[in-house]
Amino acid sequence: MPHPHFPRRQSGFTLIEIAIVLVIIGLLLGGILKGQELITSARVRNIIAQLDGTKAAFYGFQDRFRALPGDFSAATTQIAGATQNGDGDGVIEATESIALWDHLSHAGFINGTFVYNATESTATTPNNPYGARLQLINDAVYADSGTATARTNLKTGPQIPVAILAEIDRKIDDGNALRGSMRFSVYAAGGTAPTAANCYDTTTGEWEAGSGEANCGAAILF
Repeated sequence: MPHPHFPRRQSGFTLIEIAIVLVIIGLLLGGILKGQELITSARVRNIIAQLDGTKAAFYGFQDRFRALPGDFSAATTQIAGATQNGDGDGVIEATESIALWDHLSHAGFINGTFVYNATESTATTPNNPYGARLQLINDAVYADSGTATARTNLKTGPQIPVAILAEIDRKIDDGNALRGSMRFSVYAAGGTAPTAANCYDTTTGEWEAGSGEANCGAAILF
């Protein structure tokens, strides 16, 4: 029996203790979310820098040689180390899209050294930050609200989370996968092609940023 002059000791947490715990949990969650936000921002910046650097290299090469990289018919005689010529018709076709990296790297416009081979690999073509190959080519493998026509474009490669592409599109274009200079692309880079309906609303063009889809890709139209 408890002593009549002393109250029974209460078990459990006080309101102050519960409030402190909730504050600590909130701080931890806030830190996790902020960390994820910083990681996403860094990945977005990394991809944008890669795309901008490649575009600058493309235009720099064109300005110096008065020809398109990959399509340059005198590459092996005018660029030390270049191993493959293009046909000089002003269009970057399939095999020329591989030779393009040979031309750009040996001319000093991009980092690394890439050597032409009919079969693409890490030796012929740079990768995006998610391990899939880039492509710079003249084709119509990109989304359009009507019918896509062949244009020179730089493909990000697949395996990029849709949330990342949605943020990139908002930063550099109009945020729509069907319009503007940045579009969705099914380019597979030798792997699994992205599924359009998993990456964007095929009616409105809005990127499905909240879907969690991890295999998406885009094309930047020149």
